[in-house]
Amino acid sequence: MEPLTVAQFLLVYNAFSFTIAVMGAATIFFFMRSFQVAPAYRTALTVTGLVTLIACYHYFRIAHSWEAAYVVNGATLTPTTALFNDAYRYVDWLLTVPLLLIELILVMKLTRQETIAKCTKLGLLALVMVALGYPGEISAIPSTRWLWWTLAMIPFLIIVYDLFVGLKNSIASQPEAVRGMVSATRWVTILSWSFYPIVFVFPMIGFTGGTANTAVQVGYTVADIVAKAAFGVLIYLIAARKSEIELEQSAAMPLGSRQAA
Repeated sequence: MEPLTVAQFLLVYNAFSFTIAVMGAATIFFFMRSFQVAPAYRTALTVTGLVTLIACYHYFRIAHSWEAAYVVNGATLTPTTALFNDAYRYVDWLLTVPLLLIELILVMKLTRQETIAKCTKLGLLALVMVALGYPGEISAIPSTRWLWWTLAMIPFLIIVYDLFVGLKNSIASQPEAVRGMVSATRWVTILSWSFYPIVFVFPMIGFTGGTANTAVQVGYTVADIVAKAAFGVLIYLIAARKSEIELEQSAAMPLGSRQAA
């Protein structure tokens, strides 16, 4: 393990602890709120809750692995024989990153054909992106890290293009009251996801030793909170607003029309 100070160790550990609390609370919130939106949006909120549940579990494992890798004795921090297992992050991302894109598509309530096509395409691209990043993450050779970083950026850029160009017409078909929120959700996705490749290159742009280790762990943790919990809140707000709109439209319809619908 990279040499750390006690302060650095505690900063990372506290960041993990905070994230466990955030993801756990978010999971309860999303699952409870899934029963308070229209049936068409319950799957989206259920997927949102699954994302934070998976993240909560993996952060618990990450925090336990981090704690086992060091012994704190007063002002002294000593590495143990146990190695910190950073692979938990990539296992988490393999599951949650595709689901994040799927929940966005589901809450838009597109046609069945369009939903299946976009979920499949974006989900597979997300899997490839995460898989390509892992070999570079575990390498200490800068050239190897840059190679895998570059390869992982290819599916990332395709996802960005699809979110902003491929979904343009789909967003235009959304109720006017939620178009701004859907557009904001895309921006949250892109901006939070852009932080991951930036954190990835910290060890390649001058961060060394414990400083690099701390910056990477805290950086990924902050990005996860925004990309999963904060993103999930936006998904809920979209689902709730669309449910209200549809309820208002249904109430405004003549009784005969409602029965026919």
